[in-house]
Formats: sequence, structure tokens, C-alpha cells
Amino acid sequence: MPGVRTESVRVCVVGGGPAGLMTGLLLARSGVDVLVLEKHPDFLRDFRGDTVHTSTLLAMDDLGLAEEFLALPHVELSQLPMATAIGPVVFADFSALPGRFPFVAFMPQWDVLNFLAEAGRRYPGFRLVQQAEVTELIQRDGVVTGALARTPEGPLEITADLVIAADGRHSIVRRSGLLEVAASAAPMDVLWFRVTKPEGERLPTVRSGKGFFIVCIDRGDYLQVAYMIPKGAFAIIRDAGLARFRADLATIYPVLAPHLDAEILDWDNVKPLDVRVDRLRRWYRPGLVAIGDAAHAMSPAGGVGINLAVQDAIAAARLLAPVLTAGATPTTATLRAVQRRREFPMRVVQFAQLHLLSDLYPSAGRPGTDKPLLVRLLRRFPRLPRLVARVIGLGILPEPVPPPASETATALSKSREK
Repeated sequence: MPGVRTESVRVCVVGGGPAGLMTGLLLARSGVDVLVLEKHPDFLRDFRGDTVHTSTLLAMDDLGLAEEFLALPHVELSQLPMATAIGPVVFADFSALPGRFPFVAFMPQWDVLNFLAEAGRRYPGFRLVQQAEVTELIQRDGVVTGALARTPEGPLEITADLVIAADGRHSIVRRSGLLEVAASAAPMDVLWFRVTKPEGERLPTVRSGKGFFIVCIDRGDYLQVAYMIPKGAFAIIRDAGLARFRADLATIYPVLAPHLDAEILDWDNVKPLDVRVDRLRRWYRPGLVAIGDAAHAMSPAGGVGINLAVQDAIAAARLLAPVLTAGATPTTATLRAVQRRREFPMRVVQFAQLHLLSDLYPSAGRPGTDKPLLVRLLRRFPRLPRLVARVIGLGILPEPVPPPASETATALSKSREK
């Protein structure tokens, strides 16, 4: 094709989010040549999930990166307090988790992604190309053989032995129809905004009541706020006016009222998130596998997004690296193994988000309650917050980090000798 630059690589990762960058890092660490394509020029997009759980910190520790990672600005919480209409409860108690990281770290996602990108660049096989938006997956005889991307320098055609789709809920694999969405639900939407943190005030991280659920993430000098609303209700809220919106929020958090009036001056200060919970019927086809939100979009409930994506990446790298380092192309069976490994924990989390946590959030289909089931259970069973923390913090199926290149080569050599 005239004017099209071409490159060849063993693995092309589409999407520079947590799943894509961690996969690229781990595969490069195993000695695989990897190219990660990210459509944005940087990672500085506000109002993303930024809850880093123990499972991710353990992965960083296995990579020898934990101290360096935790040197970045963050806030650590060993418990997640929740203010409710029937009294305060602890949603999750991480303090009893085993190991070095009995807490959750709130860290801006742009810092997480920049860190992963820099860690990846320490390996010669890792490359990240930004401002590279994938517009098409290339196929030959039913096999995905690469990707076509739009860049400032013109079209870029990548030929790859494997394409990994890690480009989120609006993934190219969904838009192109290459992989079919099997199930989808829309539990609520979220309005994100930031507001100055009142001096000397310590607000509960989570507050719930009849008809509302709100999360305040401490960013140091300001709060990043997630305000859950019924699905599709943003247009109604916007029509009611900004003054009404600020007044409703001030009723929930009176101490924020002056800052809301001074800082939420128009709707450009409020970012709506269209929440969907879905999953692909099949995550793979010859030459292609999807992971993270590209394979299964999650709701913000529990702050599991980054951590599930990282676990997907670890599993994918562990299963794919031995094949790729041996010079072979992953078979359909190997790609299927990625889905089989990660589908169960994904289904468990989605079930919890859609059913066990459903009455925490306002919904257009029901009036809401000030006594959600989970809150009643947390108050009834004092040890339940520790169980919640274990499920959220460590995950349903923790993934061991694959070995670096030298150990992978040694293991392959021994297996051949046998």
C-alpha cells in the first residue's frame, strides 16, 4: 500500500492500559519482541480507576519493582470505611491480609501506566508507540496477522505472530465484530468530578443512602469523586440544572458545599461514565486474543478494574511466553487456555457486581433502599469485611508472575531434554 510504513514484530499489543502495558512488560522480560500501540499521546486522562490492590502490589514485588512503585505519590488505606443510613461499617478490612501489602493504594492511573511503560522500556524487546490508533485488524485466510494503525506520520501496518487486544470496552475486536459480546448489563452510570479537599476534614471513603452512592478518593489536596446515578439519568440531572446538582451533593456531604459552588461551574467539570458489565463469548480466534476490559468490561464496583486487568496480563504472559520464546506461534488451544484460566474469576466478580452489590446503587427500575443487603451483612457478621478484603485484595484466582528470560530458557531446555 503506497505511503504505508510497515513493521514486523512477534507480538502486537493493542492498547496501553494496565492490561496492555503489563503484558508487554512481562513478555519483553521473557525475551519476546513486543510492540504496544496506544492511541493517545500520553496517559494524562483524569477520572479513571486508580485503586491498586494487594495482588498488583505482589506482582510488582515479584518483578522487583514494589519499592520503586510505592515511592510514587499515593494514599494507603488498610480499611475502606463506609457511612450508611444505618450507621458506619467497614466495607473491606485489608489489615489482616498476609504479606507485605495489607492495604489498598490509591494512585492516579496515569502514574501507574507511566511506571509500567518505563519498566517495560528497560527490556530491549519492548516498544511503546503512542498516538497510534488501530483502525483495522489484518486477516489472511481467517487468521489475524497484524494491525493497521493511524499515526501522525501516516498509516502504520504491523505484521505480528500474535495480536493481543487490550484496548478496553470499545476495543477494535468489538467494533469490527471479530469477537462477539455474549452478555451485557448496564447497572448504573457514574459522574466523576474533582473538588478541593476541605482542610482538616477526614471524609468517609464511601457514603451510601436511599437513592445515592458516592465515593471520595483522596488525591492529597483534592478529592476525586464518583457519584453513582441511575443508568441513563445524566440527561435528566443536567436538565434539572447545575444548582440542583450541587445542592443534592451538598446534602450528602455538607462540608463540600462551598467548594462545589466555587469549583463546579459548568457541566464541563463533570465527566459521565457509561457503565457496562459485559463479556465476550469467546476471547480468541487464530492469531488474536483479548484480555482486560476488551474481553470483559467491569463496573467500578469494588475498584477491581486495574487489578483484574493485571491478573489477565500475568496469566496471558505466563501461558504465551514459553511458546513465543521457543519461536513458535501460539495455537488456538493456547489462546483458549487464556480464557479458561481467567473466565471463572471474571464471572465471579461480575456476578457480585450485578447481584450482591446491586442494591447499593440507585437504579431507574427501583426506588432504592437505605438498608442494602451488603450493609446489613457487614453489620451482622463482623469478620465479613476481612473476607471481602481477601476476595478484592488478592483476587479469586491469584496469578504467579512468569519467570524472566533466562529462567524461561532454562525451563524450556530442561523440558526438551526430557
